[in-house]
Amino acid sequence: MDPVFLSRLQFATATMFHFLFVPLTLGLTILLAYMETKYARTGEEVYLRMTKFWGKLFLINFAVGVVTGITLEFQFGTNWSRYSEFVGDVFGSLLAIEASVTFFLESTLIGVWIFGWKRLSAKAHAFVMCLIALASNLSGIFILAANGFMQNPVGYVIQNGRAELSDFFAVLFNYHGLLEMFHVIPGSILLASFFIMGISAYHLLRKQHVNLFTKSFKIGLTTGLACSIIVAIGGDFHGVNAAKNQPAKLAAMEAHWETQTRAPIVLFAIPSEEQERNLIEFGTIPGILSFLGFHDFNAEVVGLRDIPKDERPPVLPTFISFRVMVGIGTFMILITAYGWFRRNKLMESPTFLKIMLFSIPLPYIAMEAGWVVAEVGRQPWIVYGILKTADAASPIAGYQVMLSLVGFIVVYSFLGAIGFYLMAKHAKKGPKAATN
Repeated sequence: MDPVFLSRLQFATATMFHFLFVPLTLGLTILLAYMETKYARTGEEVYLRMTKFWGKLFLINFAVGVVTGITLEFQFGTNWSRYSEFVGDVFGSLLAIEASVTFFLESTLIGVWIFGWKRLSAKAHAFVMCLIALASNLSGIFILAANGFMQNPVGYVIQNGRAELSDFFAVLFNYHGLLEMFHVIPGSILLASFFIMGISAYHLLRKQHVNLFTKSFKIGLTTGLACSIIVAIGGDFHGVNAAKNQPAKLAAMEAHWETQTRAPIVLFAIPSEEQERNLIEFGTIPGILSFLGFHDFNAEVVGLRDIPKDERPPVLPTFISFRVMVGIGTFMILITAYGWFRRNKLMESPTFLKIMLFSIPLPYIAMEAGWVVAEVGRQPWIVYGILKTADAASPIAGYQVMLSLVGFIVVYSFLGAIGFYLMAKHAKKGPKAATN
């Protein structure tokens, strides 16, 4: 009944569930903007039907995402009041802009888009979707900037016993936050691409609406291949940044215990924090960790034994999540590259289509694993180097957090069941004949 642990568990539960819907919103708005712009320019009805079909899935996803996201900000007051008191001047400004500007703009524009089919010209309606894509991703950018501050605090001064904002643009353009944007937003487009390809594969296997879903699949395939490569490049930048600014996170990601040059990676291990070593490991490759962290095979990498025990992150979840993320990311590059060469023979590739259908969950798993690496790997700090998680929680009783945690699980399970049911039902049903 430790309130700090339960508060962490509650926030993790709410955030990870909410993030099942966020990346699809970010990525699908961009792809919808392309589809509807294509219709506005060419007048081809297939792109109109495509826009309406994927647009309905977007709206279902957006609705559930909004409901599950509202509770997150309240937890900064209920469960993390000391955190809010200490860094609210910095963190709160970014959340305020996200909530009162970009989110409201996005929501208003979605209303215009829903009710504007008969009232706006094709080009004007497509422009509204372009604005929705811009507003959605700006919303994500402000949230990522806030998280970037937690990972690498800049633009503040300690005054009156709290962190006060001294340079807003330093916070907004924080290098760590920019890296997250470069990683998460392409990752969201990648997720949306696999979502589109998986559902398109379902219909192509049944030879339903072949023209529409072939075009949809090819759009997803093109963006998926490009973004899978961009995400991998962004991951490399993250590794270098972790080596420089968060050496404990890098060491936990690789279960690296001893400071050494030509530091190796291990493909798999079972780390023991009590014994400060790996009980089992195989697939050791010398020098690779040094290269990944510093682009130098002979560079020295700090081991966990040289980091104070009270400043080490949990090793096992960070280590495993990193491998899950990288493994799925590698698969997505390979499968989309293969699909690119088969893009004109989709109907002749049922095995490939089945693989893409069952691959819909993979980018979701990879993104959740990536956030585990980012957030668990930052522990025990809630704001890296200046505020520990244990010092940020509200002075409330454990049973209170337990009651709200159970409530979150029950309500979110109900919302998730409804949301996924509606999305699956619409995805299987397929598009209707379009009437503009």
